[in-house]
Amino acid sequence: MTNPALPLSRSIDASPAEVAALARDPANLPAWAAGLSNGIREAGGHWITDSPMGEVEVRFGPHTELGILDHDVIFPDGTIVHNPLRILANGTGAEVVSTLYPMPGVDDVEFDRDADLVRADLAPCALNS
Repeated sequence: MTNPALPLSRSIDASPAEVAALARDPANLPAWAAGLSNGIREAGGHWITDSPMGEVEVRFGPHTELGILDHDVIFPDGTIVHNPLRILANGTGAEVVSTLYPMPGVDDVEFDRDADLVRADLAPCALNS
């Protein structure tokens, strides 16, 4: 069984390597993912962010040097939300592609709100500098 998926993207006037280098550093998360993080700190080897959903942990996958910036958001109750994010070549620049899946129990209105937050994060931001 599959879930509905909404791909969202943004063209960036920088090389994929430059964009990935900035985005794969968890300390930069608030600069390009304000909908998720308005402050981040490392605590005991974990990256903890103050998000609109409260304090959550963010874990990046192992292939960030390849532009695969998938990250999991771990809520205090143990719920894990997987967030696929790719940095792709687009001419001399890059394309940042985020795929949004609805969280269990989220209605269409909440899903649209989540999509708007991701769109806002992909709008002009630190990744475009």
